[in-house]
Amino acid sequence: MITIKEKVDELVASFENIRKNYNLAKQEEDLHILEGKSTDPEFWNNQESARKVMQELSDLNDEIQRFKEIESNITLLSDLAKQNSLSDDMEKSVSDTKRMLDKLKVELLLSEPFDKRSAIISIHAGQGGTEAMDWASMLYRMYLRFCEIRKWNTIVLSVSEGEEAGLKSVSVKIEGKYAYGYLKNEAGTHRLVRQSPFNADNLRQTSFALVEVLPELEETDLPDIQIKEEDLDWQFYRASTQGGQNVQKVSTAVRLKHIPSGIVVTSQTERFQEQNRKFALEHLRALLWIRKQEEEKNQVEKLKGEYRPASWGNQIRSYVLHPYKMVKDLRTNVETSDPDKVLDGEIDKFIEAELGL
Repeated sequence: MITIKEKVDELVASFENIRKNYNLAKQEEDLHILEGKSTDPEFWNNQESARKVMQELSDLNDEIQRFKEIESNITLLSDLAKQNSLSDDMEKSVSDTKRMLDKLKVELLLSEPFDKRSAIISIHAGQGGTEAMDWASMLYRMYLRFCEIRKWNTIVLSVSEGEEAGLKSVSVKIEGKYAYGYLKNEAGTHRLVRQSPFNADNLRQTSFALVEVLPELEETDLPDIQIKEEDLDWQFYRASTQGGQNVQKVSTAVRLKHIPSGIVVTSQTERFQEQNRKFALEHLRALLWIRKQEEEKNQVEKLKGEYRPASWGNQIRSYVLHPYKMVKDLRTNVETSDPDKVLDGEIDKFIEAELGL
């Protein structure tokens, strides 16, 4: 059995490796620059840009404070270890510090070009009618809970509800540092096995849903991908989702078709048409980028690591609720017998395993 002192020694060694690659002075300098921008008298003239800067400032400040807190905790624990003053009741402090250190380690591993970006996640029900649509809504809730735990902001871009229950499809923008890096490996087919709540005989039912994960991309990120206005077919309509009188009276919802590729995206939940247009373009830009990766498979390893397109044939995880309880990731073989916690947003162990931790 590993002693507390041995655990502290492991923490010290692990933190020293991180300290070598973490430029605290540079991070604090970047923080001061962002703080300077936020005090500009014209800062809030562009609210969208200001909101992004404030989010970046908050994320960076949180990261620096966490680094300093970890450093302080480990220094204290190390000093106590040298004095042979560690006691059993300090086990929790060691455990909490390790958890904070592991989170920081993950973020430092996410070094691909768009890993720090916000993400767009889309969930599509597979074949199976109401059963599959209910499964899509369960996954939707799982990811919303995951974001809520991490204090990431979510914006629903479009939603298509099932006739009886659940969702045919839903797209959500997830705003938060490293959102794409954390979630990109969730792309693929998710399989559910359970007793059907929609069948009087409670028969066992297998359902599938497809998850797509894309990074938030700016026009300047993709100089090779040109989106020409003449290639866009814009349609505007009244949103069918709840939204009060504004939605009923004004055609704020947007359907955008990119004529050369045939890609169609919608954005319907914002009250203002211009905002929906912006979200639709962001979604289209990301879809064109991911399609380019599929077409250039020889460059995928360099751009994204081991790339897995979100296709129906690519099953990544099974969620079994009957006749036994288990969630198993088919890529890493990580599993748990508590699917309720997983479906309530606790998916970190699967994400971290896929990242190689």
